[in-house]
Amino acid sequence: MWGLLLALATFAPAVGVNLGASGASVLGLASPATTEAPVSTPAPRSSQAELSAGNKNGTSEQHVRIRVIKKKKIIMKKRKKLTPPRPPATARASVTTSPARTLDLPEKQEPDCPPLGLESLRVSDNQLDASSSQSFGLGPHRGRLNIQSGLEDGDLFDGAWCAEQQDAEPWLQVDARHPTRFSGIITQGRNSIWRYDWVTSYKVQFSNDSLAWWGSKNRSSGMDAVFPANSDPETPVLNLLPEPQVARFIRLLPQTWLQGGASCLRAEILACPVSDPNGLFPEVPVLGSSDTLDFRHHDYKAMRKLMKQVNEQCPNITRVYSIGRSHQGLKLYVMEMSDQPGEHELGEPEVRYVAGMHGNEALGRELLLLLMQFLCREFLRGDPRVTRLLTETRIHLLPSMNPDGYETAFHRGSELVGWAEGRWNHQGIDLNHNFADLNTPLWEAEDDGLVPDTVPNHHLPLPTYYTLPNATVAPETRAVIKWMERIPFVLSANLHGGMNDFSYLHTNCFEVTVELSCDKFPHENELPQEWENNKDALLTYLEQVRMGIAGVVKDKDTEIGIADAVIAVDGINHDVTTAWGGDYWRLLTPGDYVVTASAEGYHAATRNCRVTFEEGPVPCNFHLTKTPKQRLRELLAAGAKVPPDLRRRLERLRGQN
Repeated sequence: MWGLLLALATFAPAVGVNLGASGASVLGLASPATTEAPVSTPAPRSSQAELSAGNKNGTSEQHVRIRVIKKKKIIMKKRKKLTPPRPPATARASVTTSPARTLDLPEKQEPDCPPLGLESLRVSDNQLDASSSQSFGLGPHRGRLNIQSGLEDGDLFDGAWCAEQQDAEPWLQVDARHPTRFSGIITQGRNSIWRYDWVTSYKVQFSNDSLAWWGSKNRSSGMDAVFPANSDPETPVLNLLPEPQVARFIRLLPQTWLQGGASCLRAEILACPVSDPNGLFPEVPVLGSSDTLDFRHHDYKAMRKLMKQVNEQCPNITRVYSIGRSHQGLKLYVMEMSDQPGEHELGEPEVRYVAGMHGNEALGRELLLLLMQFLCREFLRGDPRVTRLLTETRIHLLPSMNPDGYETAFHRGSELVGWAEGRWNHQGIDLNHNFADLNTPLWEAEDDGLVPDTVPNHHLPLPTYYTLPNATVAPETRAVIKWMERIPFVLSANLHGGMNDFSYLHTNCFEVTVELSCDKFPHENELPQEWENNKDALLTYLEQVRMGIAGVVKDKDTEIGIADAVIAVDGINHDVTTAWGGDYWRLLTPGDYVVTASAEGYHAATRNCRVTFEEGPVPCNFHLTKTPKQRLRELLAAGAKVPPDLRRRLERLRGQN
């Protein structure tokens, strides 16, 4: 991943530090093909021959020329001196800045240190300080990369730290609490629904005691470096320090900001912990995991390769299949893990995890890739918990529902992708809000007293508008819906997404949304700790499918399972249905329940089922008897004679009517 960031950062005028022609000229910088001043100094001997070709008199004083190769033609141009324009806004007169306003950038913008943790909240609020704040909701604790504003005008919290308007020397300070090697800064402007404010340049200072400070210097001039900041509120801008600095405190000192706006910014600090030879500070906790797994971010190609490797390592318990394609044609791969992969076993519940609904939310994707590696490895080692899980459950893992969006986010990199880039699919559809709204019609039917006699409280059909050819439904969404309908899922979790209501009302599946992290795209070095934070929860949630009752609904005469039989629990206004083999699962907490099984053409049957605190599920089977009308239909369809007992019973029923 850092290789990608390096590639972006190396071409700073395009991406890395957000230097276009205007941004470069503000700082006295520009790309080699557009800036230059005529030079009348002796040329180095190594370039004498080339210079002589442009000047027949052979003197050493020359106008330096560059060669621009364009469509196999060589064009000679004299470089022209550029005059730096005035900054868009300046700090108060008391704020001193470097006269040259230039920054000597390193030859390679290579972020060799990970984030300190402002975005992920590893840096706590009391580690942040500022010269002033416009309000509590714009305090230093809000100066975190990608933090979002409130949803309504006048909300208490807004998306940035903002200094007071009268603050002549604003600064935002971070206490790392340990000796730290600071190597770079990433900044954004203010996320707000009513204000546009962002810092356009800043200085950086360091301290070991928060009293004595020194600044980051230009290599050539020795003057304080002034770093380019933002040209819009959201795009993250990376600046690496000319020389990394070891200190405990770091300060960002805004120098210029948007004309008419305020000094507002959000930031992340790139920093590496260093050892303390004097032992004055406690050791920095090491983020890690004892599991030997592939802790890195995987693009589409790497994800597919990893899933193939897991399948080859554990061929008896895994199967990789696709449920469809993205708008750009990338397959939506699923890893199935079970002792009988590829088939639904009677009585065995189906569970699923879905991640990557928002393409730039990478943590869920990586957790599922880690989970499939872990389950494979532990099964081979004979771990009893994992063995039981895979022999009693059929698990489906969809790590990337939005592969198109993820590829966009991945190529921007962990810290530079921002809050929105890669969130949507390639059509610009937010998959989180693309599932049909089944809640509203159900609530309206409940208000009218139509549930459940006229309108069912389960397996609600798709609305007509949603099935039209021109409906705005993403191919990724359609693929997941067909997947839901094809497999009798009992339990699911989406590692951030809103299809949980749809899943509950359209299928039997109970589903929750899991918000994993404040940092959508954590740095690779944080993945081991995130795995440790979530590993046991991921396993425990899968095991919840055993809680409740389960059984098979069969025909009393033939012992054949009845598909689509309805399982109703007294006092709970939500039913489930049986799968094609007649088996069902109903998640319930411990207690005594009255359960009724019914099916078209059969007499309903009711029984008491007790759910205990022991690991279940508790068996609760039903045998249903056909109604006389159903038996008559089947006999007539088969061309058989009606038995006398059935004829007499039908006559009695007619007499009662």
